Amino acid sequence: MICEMCGKESESLIRVRVEGSVLRLCAPCSRFGVVLEAPPAPAPYRAGPVTGAIPSPGRAAPRGRSLEERDLYKEMPEMELAADWGHRIRQAREKLGWTPEDFGKKLNEKKSLVLKLESGSFHPPDATVRKIEHLLKIRLRAEPEATR
Repeated sequence: MICEMCGKESESLIRVRVEGSVLRLCAPCSRFGVVLEAPPAPAPYRAGPVTGAIPSPGRAAPRGRSLEERDLYKEMPEMELAADWGHRIRQAREKLGWTPEDFGKKLNEKKSLVLKLESGSFHPPDATVRKIEHLLKIRLRAEPEATR
């Protein structure tokens, strides 16, 4: 195990409170704080039925949960900006009757950025894309053409 203070490998670690934080430290580092009591040892495993426990005939035994890592980005479909995203922004803005200045204020951006977005000369970051989609109630992202 590794000491959380010095990083050295140690056979056994001691729980120590150092300035309000509980750390697992090696013996030399434990002098920097107050040693806490060791947690109680787990009860030994006993084979055989546990007294008082009656298995129900209709239910299966609970299975342990899998602790494998999940990559959420693999599960989500790949999304990218649609080919006509600038045109969609302009149409939705005009449909709501907002000027570029009005939309910029609602988006918390400058008018010049709104004009660059509508012309397609500025590729917005994901957070800005989400704000635009929320404000204008439109979709700017779509699945890539190659995967359809």
